[in-house]
Amino acid sequence: MTEGAADGREERTRAVPTAPLPRPQPVTLVGHGIRLEPLSTAHVPGLQGAVTDGEIHRLPFAPHVPAPEAVEGSVARLTADVEAGTRLAWAVVRATNEQVVGLTTFMNLALADRGLEIGNTYLAGSVHRTGVNTAMKSLLLGHAFEELELLRVEFRVHHLNLASRRAVEALGAQQDGILRAHRILPDGSVRHTVVYSILAPEWPGIRTMLAQRLGRCRHV
Repeated sequence: MTEGAADGREERTRAVPTAPLPRPQPVTLVGHGIRLEPLSTAHVPGLQGAVTDGEIHRLPFAPHVPAPEAVEGSVARLTADVEAGTRLAWAVVRATNEQVVGLTTFMNLALADRGLEIGNTYLAGSVHRTGVNTAMKSLLLGHAFEELELLRVEFRVHHLNLASRRAVEALGAQQDGILRAHRILPDGSVRHTVVYSILAPEWPGIRTMLAQRLGRCRHV
């Protein structure tokens, strides 16, 4: 047998199922001091407080964060997407005080290819650098790889949003490339989109790393 034939056989043994995954359903995720609740209109007041906390709706490179008066409409659009099966959306609740501190979604569902994107995420300014983001990503990635049995989870970040890029890289995600002149933003600026991903075989090591990091967090 030639070397090329042996390599081809090895590649065939790595094949993944070709049947599309079933449509994922809203579910509550709990752990590490937070709770991710399926998004509903009941979360509107809490999210209005979250976007004013640190005025995160005014931060650069974050057009997805609504102003307080736009939260209700944003939630309505997101919940409509969930009903249509194109997205899952959660409110992030801090367990210690039951405070709604943010929002996150599974988006760009590619069920035939076993992939999706974690995006449209925002967190109140007061929980930045507290471990909440790490806890949230740990729950989302665990659900994606362990329950939904995905092959790939993707993150997309504005090329100038260095803080978000560092946060995604700290998760262990690998940069796949940059989509140049990918989007025209509401202010007329052009966004180059940096694409990152985590693959299923990488998740066990990343899960261990995140668990160690969360173990060092005093406040989540």
